[in-house]
Amino acid sequence: MPPHTPTRTRTRVKRILRWAARRRRTATMHVLRGICYGLGTTTVTLASLWVQRHT
Repeated sequence: MPPHTPTRTRTRVKRILRWAARRRRTATMHVLRGICYGLGTTTVTLASLWVQRHT
């Protein structure tokens, strides 16, 4: 069987969803942390681009 069969992918998704259901607060904090890191990176990138164009 190839390593990435649809059944295996569904199993992984189910396992992740079960983990998230059991640890809803932890999963929420991971998502929130990721969003914050993404927003911070975007803000710094846009600010540095603005400084480069306006100096």
